[in-house]
Amino acid sequence: MLKRKIVNELEQWAKETHKNALLLKGARQVGKTTSIREFAKRHYAHFVEINFEKYPTAKQAFDGNLDATTIISQLSIMGFGPFVEHKTLVFFDEIQTCPNARTAIKFLVEDGRFDYIESGSLLGLNYADVSSYPVGFEHSVNMYPLDFEEFLWAKGVAENAIEPLKAALHDRQRISDFMHEQLSKYYREYLIVGGMPEVVNTYLSDVDFSKTILVQRSIIDSYRDDIAKYAGSEKTKAKLFFDAIPSELSKEKKRFIIADIEQRATAQKYENAAQWLIDAGIAYCSYNTHDLLLPFEQYEKRNLYKVFLLDTGLLCAMWREPIQWHVLQGEIDINEGALTENFVAAELIKKGYTLHYYDHKSRQELDFLIAKNNKINILEVKSGNDYKRHASLDTALQKPDIPLGESIVLCKFPMEKEDNIQYIPLYALGWI
Repeated sequence: MLKRKIVNELEQWAKETHKNALLLKGARQVGKTTSIREFAKRHYAHFVEINFEKYPTAKQAFDGNLDATTIISQLSIMGFGPFVEHKTLVFFDEIQTCPNARTAIKFLVEDGRFDYIESGSLLGLNYADVSSYPVGFEHSVNMYPLDFEEFLWAKGVAENAIEPLKAALHDRQRISDFMHEQLSKYYREYLIVGGMPEVVNTYLSDVDFSKTILVQRSIIDSYRDDIAKYAGSEKTKAKLFFDAIPSELSKEKKRFIIADIEQRATAQKYENAAQWLIDAGIAYCSYNTHDLLLPFEQYEKRNLYKVFLLDTGLLCAMWREPIQWHVLQGEIDINEGALTENFVAAELIKKGYTLHYYDHKSRQELDFLIAKNNKINILEVKSGNDYKRHASLDTALQKPDIPLGESIVLCKFPMEKEDNIQYIPLYALGWI
């Protein structure tokens, strides 16, 4: 059983006296259902799991009156249960397929006899079908693939070994060369394996890496199936957009160019397809901001953006040419550094940041801008050996009117600081 950080969120929720429903959001196969089942075993005498995709007839319990007594009675008659007051966790899985259940959450929570967790892989896709959201009766939490620290736990690295390293790196202290090399090795593994739980378990249990790749490709195929099943009129464009992500990231500029998919196509034509993938949690979007000022959203150019995949292991498996061996040997600058930049994007999303980059007339580009404490932190990603060459960052540092926080270059080398620029190992991103 993989240890996940989401457990901390679930445990905190369990301590609340008067609980709202917990809404756990995330892409398919990131481990939501497994985490909830394990949590229920520890905290509840009874657990009722209702998956609306597996048992579509359960939706009928929500077709009439939405008061708690009616709904619980209907579900009980259908064979779900037992419903023991104040000792039962009710889990509505894939709730996006039953909009009335989402509306009913308000009345179920108000009733107070049972606790409720909702989950769904495609929660952002059918918001128009929900007649009334249970505002004030839900606590929303996002779940993602394993981050690098969770991957270390899975590899058997003890927490008491990680904690002092985390503390040192957080305080911008250099760790020993030996520990740096060990963490770098694990980081390269993480790049090619990624954090999808089934993939990680396969990698840990079987020395044949081809089986790990097969699981990754199976997940990719399942995402394509979701596109075909749920994307409606956008399914053809959404599939083309999804399949183009690796090649677009492999370009030097990495900006997503719609014309690379279809000649004379416009960003507007593919806007809904791109949003579908983002709503499904499969892709992350980083928007261009044309000025180094806050708030970023005020200076966005929404027609200029980069698109990243939710997981680096899946990204590796999508490339036509196998790159896993090269990455393990330290060639993390492969494919124009697309893999490392995707890693940074995914780790920032997991930390709760929105993604922005700066591009001034294609002459000055900064990879990531992070707003923190009303300051702009600049993150440049350097996957190769020339990590101290950063003309765009140098130019930005000369501008006196920027509300500048920290200037960071993420690279494969140990921690150091030089000329007000902090050089930080890529693996440490989640800890700084």
